[in-house]
Amino acid sequence: MPTTYTDLMTEVRKRTRQVSLEELKRRLDAGEKMTLVDVREKDEWRAGYIPGAISIPRGFLEIQAEQKLPDRNAKIVAYCAGGTRSALAAATLLELGYTDVETAHPGFVRWKDLSFPMELPAQLTDAQRERYSRHILLPEVGEAGQARLLGSKVLLLGAGGLGSPAAMYLAAAGVGTLGIVDADVVDASNLQRQIVHATSRVGMPKVESAAKAIADLNPDVKVVPHMERVTSANVERIFENYEVIVDGTDNFPTRYLVNDASVFMGKPVVHGSIFRFDGQVTTFIPEKAAKKLGVEASPCYRCLYPEPPPPHLAPSCQEAGVLGILCGIIGTFQATEAIKIVLGRGTTLGGRLLTYDSLKMKLRELKLRRAPDCPVCGPEPTITKYVDYEGFCAIG
Repeated sequence: MPTTYTDLMTEVRKRTRQVSLEELKRRLDAGEKMTLVDVREKDEWRAGYIPGAISIPRGFLEIQAEQKLPDRNAKIVAYCAGGTRSALAAATLLELGYTDVETAHPGFVRWKDLSFPMELPAQLTDAQRERYSRHILLPEVGEAGQARLLGSKVLLLGAGGLGSPAAMYLAAAGVGTLGIVDADVVDASNLQRQIVHATSRVGMPKVESAAKAIADLNPDVKVVPHMERVTSANVERIFENYEVIVDGTDNFPTRYLVNDASVFMGKPVVHGSIFRFDGQVTTFIPEKAAKKLGVEASPCYRCLYPEPPPPHLAPSCQEAGVLGILCGIIGTFQATEAIKIVLGRGTTLGGRLLTYDSLKMKLRELKLRRAPDCPVCGPEPTITKYVDYEGFCAIG
């Protein structure tokens, strides 16, 4: 005889453990460790959810459980609007090998009626959900992560070879505010690698050219142009409102200045550099930023390069040339690092230097160590204010 819905639910109720909403609130107030799984549909989730819950709609449970719930022995409490879908979800999780699963009864509607705590998720527009749909599908991003990107502020030092691809991908990802620092204008020789610019904008200030390209790519993004060079006099004013600095500068005085400002102000810096067919990228996370991000502090630029090389050993791209596509590779690495820092996901290149040889198509990773006597980030710093960087690099 076919099983009826009533028979099915009776069997499910026998197989699953229920927890009352009052008991669930008591456990949450006591700080008990558990994973709350909201199995309602996304439109229900957007109207509010129990604080700390993760969203896995019932129709996606079997598909997403392994990724979003990796520990099969963790305590899980599923809930829905009234207790039916969560009971079915709990039974499914048990069948998938999860060992400690309960279902909240009756559900979120009653939770809300009882005036128990609830939160509202980040509110994206329908257009934003469509634009960033592939991000939202990633459990590591989701709607909350995308909203974090839209509220973030990233500063690009340079709209040149590295800044161009970084700007394009950060804008496409929905980083809400992009500051761009560059005092130069677009030249025809830039177009071989600086993809944010175009032939029609030759002669235009690079910050304006980049802003036009970004506005056409993603109107969600606000571009803040800084048509000036970074100096000791303006570096803190420029850096102040940004949470991540993407360094695409091509001269040593500015790199040392950026490093010192990073340490003084507690700003993480994603550093990239290119030369002919070779590139490298790393992330410098000073002590103040590390505490905020909940990660380990990394060596700084001065730990890596205590002093600049002689000019004849470090010719510029203008003198030695550069493979155009190399800029895209390194700049994209930088954009990836910046997005991970904003989202608080993954492992950054802090304490690691990634080098890329495009001729041999080889990536290498080098471990970086903090210099115990570093004059800026060491335990007894001797550089505590901005110095004459042009003079320092000339001496070097």
